[in-house]
Amino acid sequence: MPYPSLIFSLLSISRSCSMASVKRHVQLLLALAAMAVVAQGATTTHLQFYMHDTVTASAASPATAMRTVRGPTPAPGNPINRFGDMYTIDDALTEEPDLASRAVGRAQGFYLMASRSADQLLLSGNMVFTAGKYNGSTVAMMGRDATLDEVRELPVVGGTGAFRGAAGFVQIRTHSFNASNNNAVLKVDMYMI
Repeated sequence: MPYPSLIFSLLSISRSCSMASVKRHVQLLLALAAMAVVAQGATTTHLQFYMHDTVTASAASPATAMRTVRGPTPAPGNPINRFGDMYTIDDALTEEPDLASRAVGRAQGFYLMASRSADQLLLSGNMVFTAGKYNGSTVAMMGRDATLDEVRELPVVGGTGAFRGAAGFVQIRTHSFNASNNNAVLKVDMYMI
């Protein structure tokens, strides 16, 4: 039975079923969609790298994150940032946590202090790969980054080159953070189909 006919049949059946039954039908549809992706030979790509967000420059490292908008309201418990602050970024991406390790690209975009009560950002970025197998390709991500959580998950919303039409998710972990200058190194794991 072709997929559209099967879906139509399941939807017709669900009209006369309980809510629990409808949930089972939806789960079945999701499983069928996943099987269709696998049947088409989709593969998962996992990339891991480190993102160096340098807000305060030093002799060894220029600033790669610049506050471009100053928010009106001080953030509770955060003497540096304000609700509404926006930072524009052009952060280095490297294979290892050390900035001197092999460069793989740049993270270009912005993050916005999007919560009045906690350190939560709206992060919008393009991972621009400049070396290796994916040189010239990009991956776009956008979502909520609750910076105090151990692991944050953001959606992949697209890509170009080798990642044209990419879908998936990104997991971000803070490798290191200096509260006195806001500089951070983030471990980034990307999973895409």
